[in-house]
Formats: sequence, C-alpha cells, structure tokens
Amino acid sequence: MGAALGAALASRGFRVLWASHGRSAQTASRAKAAGLEDATTIERAVKVAEVVVSVCPPDASLALARDVATHAFGGMYVDANAISPATAREIGRVIQAAGGTFVDGGIIGLPPTAQKHPTLYLCGTQAATIAALFSGTNMHAEVIDGDVGTASALKMCYAAFTKGTTALLASVRALAEHEGVERPLLEVWRQTLPDVPRQSEFAAAAASKAWRWSGEMQEIAATFGAAGLPEGFHLAAADIYRRLESFKDCVTPPSMAAVIQALQRSAAAESASVTPHVDDREKVKMPR
Repeated sequence: MGAALGAALASRGFRVLWASHGRSAQTASRAKAAGLEDATTIERAVKVAEVVVSVCPPDASLALARDVATHAFGGMYVDANAISPATAREIGRVIQAAGGTFVDGGIIGLPPTAQKHPTLYLCGTQAATIAALFSGTNMHAEVIDGDVGTASALKMCYAAFTKGTTALLASVRALAEHEGVERPLLEVWRQTLPDVPRQSEFAAAAASKAWRWSGEMQEIAATFGAAGLPEGFHLAAADIYRRLESFKDCVTPPSMAAVIQALQRSAAAESASVTPHVDDREKVKMPR
C-alpha cells in the first residue's frame, strides 16, 4: 500500500522520497517500480520533505512518529495506518510537540490499480490540503468531519467486520476439520449461505498479510475496550492471524488446508507448553 500511495503522488509530478535503511529487497523493488527516490534514512527524508505519510504495520506507527519527531519535523504528518483513535491522538501529540501538523487518516480498500481505487479518509485542520494532493490519482481521498481520531475510528469499525469475519471463518473451518464435519459444514453453507464458503477461503488468499493483521486486531480490540465494549473477540482474531505469520511473504497463497493445519499446529504447541496449575487450596492440609 505504501508504494502504491507513493506512486499515486509521483504520478502528479511530486518528488516522493522513501528511506531504504533496514528495509527488505522486496520493499526496495516496489519503491523503485513506483518511481520513488531513495533518501536512505528517515532523517535525510524528513529534512527535505514538506509532508510525511506513514504507512506501516500498526504496532510500528507510534515508534515511527517518534523517530520523525526527533528530527524536528515541522511539516504535515499523515498517519494512514490501521490504528485506534487513542493511538492516533497520541501520535498527533508527538508530532505537534515537535512543531508539526497532524492529519489523521485511514485507508479502506486494496492497493490501487487501474480498476480498484481505495479511499484515504482524512480528518484534521489540514485534511483538505492532503486530499488535494491525490486529486486525479487512483487513490481517492475524502475529508470527513470530526476531531483527530475520527478517520482511524472509521477504519477500525470497517476492519473489525471485514478482517474480523475472515479470522472467525478461518477458525470455524479449523474447528470443523478437527471435529470431522468440514465437508458437511461446507455443504450446509452452500445450501443456506451460498457466499460463505468462498468467504471462508479468504484467509488463505490473505495469509501473507496475516503478520500485519495481528497488530491491527489488537488496535481494534483496544478501540472496543475504550468504548466500554467487549474486546475479547478481536483479541482472539489477533491470535488467529499470529498463528499464520509463517506465511509472510509467500509468493503463492497457501491452500485452505495448509492454513487450517497452521492454526491447529499452533494450538497444539500452545497446549503442550502450558504448565499444569495447582490450586493453592490443594496445597493446604486440612485438619482431620
């Protein structure tokens, strides 16, 4: 998504920088294909950039903002990550304390192509300025009303359903296979919920991204918790995606059977590592 977003800006003639230090060869290849200029380090990029757009795994978003802030960045900082409103507001405080302007963002949709145009939702005092940068590109930008955190909240609500449902269906498939009822379950779904069998396969198609989604589920859980709502469902979804992290960067999507096996292997490993708990009351010798 970061390379695609950078390519959209480069297509308008903007000078778009990225920092290659510590990044993988695959990332470098994507950046080159997108026409991005390598500044090598965050420090060098920040010194010349007027706008910083952060697109990274959710659990790295605050650390990245702090890194940028240490270089006294005074421009506009856009966080477009899948983070909770509370995390967005914390990042805003970090950037503003360093003298910068913060814009809260959230991307809904797959990386842009000729046929697919995701939307970058933005809020904050300079949201309209950022939206204008993407005018005429394959990345649609839309300003929404609300204080900082609103765009992130929209992303959290959207992903809570889409990616949360994917995790739920994957775990249901794993349970059905374990109990020996996967085939009849799929048949029942075909008869009563014809779209669900296909939807239940999406975990396999998206397995290479699971390592990013575990952190996103934790941010969603925190968003539910902050609203006084149960957070356990999405903490469990984070565990589902964490168990699929071995598929990171796989070129060919694994089969659904391989995904189910990964979920079950992780469950078995965790079960084997648990130390039996002895209730303290069992240690007390009661008088006869």
